[in-house]
Amino acid sequence: MIGPKSVLTSAAGRLAPKVIQSAPGVTTTVVRQALHHAIVGVGPLPGAAKAAEKHLKDHDGDVELAVKHIIDNHVRLAGVGGFATNIGGVVTTAITLPANITGMAIIQCRMVAAIAHLRGYDLTDPRVRNGILLTLLSEEKVGKQIQEKRIPAPPMAIATAPSYDRAVDAIVAAEVAQELLSRVTGRGMISMAAKRIPLVGGVVGAGADGWMTYQIGRYASRELLPRRAEEA
Repeated sequence: MIGPKSVLTSAAGRLAPKVIQSAPGVTTTVVRQALHHAIVGVGPLPGAAKAAEKHLKDHDGDVELAVKHIIDNHVRLAGVGGFATNIGGVVTTAITLPANITGMAIIQCRMVAAIAHLRGYDLTDPRVRNGILLTLLSEEKVGKQIQEKRIPAPPMAIATAPSYDRAVDAIVAAEVAQELLSRVTGRGMISMAAKRIPLVGGVVGAGADGWMTYQIGRYASRELLPRRAEEA
């Protein structure tokens, strides 16, 4: 039997591509802006590399322990909806993605970029930036999109490609924008139904954001393998 949550999520998945088609330049631009702010810093959040180095120092140079705590820290940030919305508002205008989408994208991009930095990736490299964005789709979605030939390769292969292919930029940004819209639209529809029960709506939103951020963090940790200095 198909439950109401499945029906709502499915409806959101059908709605998101239509929104993307109506304003592809706007949505992909916001995705790129979110990545940029995640890497250089925005508002109260320092940039990804700076945050990564602090975690590394706090854990006596243990990279893998620092990675674990980076994930835990960003899961907590993702669970604080108001914080994510305020961060998103920095790069959101009336005609772009809602602040809750951009805020969550910044938090998740920052987490993955921090992991990538600790694993030896150059955050200024456009190939690495595409790999970071691609992890936001989640491992399951990346596998499906590769099978359907909508994206060319998994995140690490994109990040370490022999040469930079500008055409990959638009493909990756469009897929990520569509996925983010699908998630937030679906969560919003479910939360609207949940609001009939006191406090449930907020718990649903925070739980969904935190869980997805955790899944993305674990995927990034498995996917972005350490690189030697001469490979970076």
